[in-house]
Amino acid sequence: MAKAEALKNQIEALRTAIPELKGVLLASNEGLPIAHSLTNGSEPNRIAAMAAAATSLGRRISESMNAGVLGEVSVQAEEGALFVYSAGSKAVLAVLSPQGSNAGLIHLEARQAAKDIGELLEKRSPTAGDARSATPSG
Repeated sequence: MAKAEALKNQIEALRTAIPELKGVLLASNEGLPIAHSLTNGSEPNRIAAMAAAATSLGRRISESMNAGVLGEVSVQAEEGALFVYSAGSKAVLAVLSPQGSNAGLIHLEARQAAKDIGELLEKRSPTAGDARSATPSG
């Protein structure tokens, strides 16, 4: 399975697990959208940029407090919430939920999805130079 398809499958699986979500978006740490599933008319470029900026600020706060590696950032608002999770060292996973959603369930599902996505993004695609001979050396 191609990496892009696997990432899209992860996002769709999260949407299926929590149907009331307004959207799920995967973005690079630079704020560029990688994959998304948004139903509330949100603009993926804007959400990607804001999610990356929130995570960058969260990392700086964690570092200045000597609190360790940042896991997630959340923003609660009157009409909903945005949860942003680190997805490895290369990306962030943003989850948009309506007000009153089960934050515990969102965290449970999204933390695992972010971990799986991070591992997928960290994997290198095999190249011809990486192939090793199957014959034993003698």
